Amino acid sequence: MEGEGAQAAIRLAPDQGMSQTEPTVKKHRHPGAGRRKGRATPKGRQVDPVALEEIRALLGDRPRRRDLLIEHLHLIQDRHGHISAAHVAALAHEMRLAQTEVYETATFYAHFDVLAENEAPPPELTVRVCDSLTCEMMGAQALLDALPAKLGPKVRVIRAPCMGRCDRAPVAEVGHNHLCAATAETVCTAAKAGDTHAHIPDYPGLETYRAGGGYAVLDACLAGERTPDDLIAILNEAGLRGMGGAGFPTGRKWGFVRAEPKPRKMAVNADEGEPGTFKDRVYMERDPHRFLEGILIAAWAVEADEVFVYLRDEYPQIHTILTREIAAAQAAGLAGHTKIHLRRGAGAYICGEESAMLESIEGKRGLPRHRPPFVAQIGIFDRPTLVNNVETLYWLPEIFAKGAETFAGHGRNGGKGLRSFSVSGRVKEPGVKLAPAGITIRELIEEYCGGMAEGHAFKGYLPGGASGGILPASMGDLPLEFGKLEEHGCFVGSHAVVVLSDKDDMRAVALNLMRFFEDESCGQCTPCRVGTEKAAKLMTEGVWDTDLLKQLGRTMADASICGLGQAAANPLNAVLKFFPDEIAAGSKG
Repeated sequence: MEGEGAQAAIRLAPDQGMSQTEPTVKKHRHPGAGRRKGRATPKGRQVDPVALEEIRALLGDRPRRRDLLIEHLHLIQDRHGHISAAHVAALAHEMRLAQTEVYETATFYAHFDVLAENEAPPPELTVRVCDSLTCEMMGAQALLDALPAKLGPKVRVIRAPCMGRCDRAPVAEVGHNHLCAATAETVCTAAKAGDTHAHIPDYPGLETYRAGGGYAVLDACLAGERTPDDLIAILNEAGLRGMGGAGFPTGRKWGFVRAEPKPRKMAVNADEGEPGTFKDRVYMERDPHRFLEGILIAAWAVEADEVFVYLRDEYPQIHTILTREIAAAQAAGLAGHTKIHLRRGAGAYICGEESAMLESIEGKRGLPRHRPPFVAQIGIFDRPTLVNNVETLYWLPEIFAKGAETFAGHGRNGGKGLRSFSVSGRVKEPGVKLAPAGITIRELIEEYCGGMAEGHAFKGYLPGGASGGILPASMGDLPLEFGKLEEHGCFVGSHAVVVLSDKDDMRAVALNLMRFFEDESCGQCTPCRVGTEKAAKLMTEGVWDTDLLKQLGRTMADASICGLGQAAANPLNAVLKFFPDEIAAGSKG
């Protein structure tokens, strides 16, 4: 299979093997633990004095606050390549937490290798291969088959979910070095050369951004030349909506938060884990200070005294960039009205859900909260919290500098504004495409992507990533806009578009997506935890029990706590509805 390369079709056998590689670690995300109040004296396993000294050396003079638990776990993982039982006990002692609190948090996140007592540590080097849909289409399985033998027993090879580089699939991560359009040869070369660190792209720094007029809007706000009410009015006129998936009007959200008592907080959702989505990564790499100016304007407008930027751990290069440039902005006196904290995710798709993200920011497992109350009322540390997506904030400086029409003046087929589409799959020119809201998939492919890839005929598409469902090519003239696809059981979400062709097996596509949801379910609610696992098992059978699968889908949609379980069956339902010929050959019910 290795020779099939980028045009490998996605045709997964029902018993697709993993014998040559370790499966993705399924973390034990136990439901039931309530939100903790106060602190407890650690009890249980005795603390190893050597481990305790190692923990104290790692933490240095950093605060031992509960909300920094995940940050401290990263320090251990980065230094040792794993988290031993002795380190769990020592960290709990140092932070004055129960060991169960440290353990349950550490084992929730896929990027922490938590060892049992006397368990041998993993190999020093781990290679992760993305097995999400686009990478699977482009040959990820060939990599997984070839790499263990080529790399040898001293390198661990595991599957991993989407890494946010779908336009250059397949993707492999050697340590923290992401290799795009990866081959067995490029992965082995990087591993043998010790090229395991994130590569920092060139980007405009503070002086360059300032020279082009950057921070002028923020300067005007801080000087009292603009008012929050003026900005909210402009946002409402522009029609800017949340670009993280929900599409809620940004101006209205700001108004809701401003109506709540102080102190207020702000959280930035930079955890774009939806398979097929990578636009936020591109914008943060391309122009970090435009993004930071958007943050500082929003924090000023809602009078948030603290901002928490929650960045997915799959973007280590951006963590370095933001660490540098946040410090530069602070040194330049641009952030005197608020304090920016950069928080690092740890490999949990569920933390893209806003309330789960807030739980993670507080140093806990990313379990979605029941609502109401909404996070605008009770968010981080129980304070009113504004949550905005990266792209939403990225647009603010331009909209406020040039007026609402610069954004609102675009659109097709009833859409208003501009949209950043993350396009991957069977097109000639994948990537982030800035296009009018309401554009159709046919227009997007032909006008922005150079047409279909050579030898591929348009068959279907995912309009909104893994959770947005699947539509056939016959429905390629629908507007890709909020509220336009719901009647067909789909939605645009974060505008992650994956284009499928006649070379793709729709049963295998649906199975790939269901396996993703099964692995990423946080486990808090039974319909999602059990439903995704049962559905994936049924879908590996040669004959599909379509009646039972539909029933499972309805149960998950009706009874799951959050959007993950509620949307998990969307791709399955779409395949059953729009591609019946591919199911009929092997189904019952």
